[in-house]
Amino acid sequence: MISAILIIAALGLAMGAMLGIASRYLAVEGNPLQAEIEELLPGSQCGQCGYPGCTPAAAAVAEGTAPVTMCPPGGRALAESLAEIMGVSIDLSDVEEKAPMVAFVHESLCVGCTKCFKRCPTDAIVGGPKQMHAVFADACTGCEKCFDVCPTECIEMREVKPNLQTWYWPLPARAA
Repeated sequence: MISAILIIAALGLAMGAMLGIASRYLAVEGNPLQAEIEELLPGSQCGQCGYPGCTPAAAAVAEGTAPVTMCPPGGRALAESLAEIMGVSIDLSDVEEKAPMVAFVHESLCVGCTKCFKRCPTDAIVGGPKQMHAVFADACTGCEKCFDVCPTECIEMREVKPNLQTWYWPLPARAA
């Protein structure tokens, strides 16, 4: 019994040491610019930029294959920060500031076709075939993918109302 415990402990120590050595000598260095860009992105993984998540989007911006204005949820502030990091000049005339939105399902119009929750990247829509659907507002990123595919137009995008967790002091008005 004791010999088995000692053998398992010795194997664990030996394999742990090998993993430690391998992680030091076989480590792949990442792009520090990509990591910095990824920290700035909202992290909602909504796909509104055309990439499946924020990590591939950050990689594309770092490589220069995606514009710095590609993130709709980030708005102008994110575009300006990315332009500063990348050292490029940008035209913010086509970047629109949108208030945070969340999907809402009108249950009286919903036929339960399941097209909306198949398209939702965050699984914020619940329901089943031929049943009513509902949206978890905390999980919804406002990507509007469900809104676009709804055949009965029962999904409405509503502005997120401030609550205790999202309320902030408004900026003071500028003197004219």
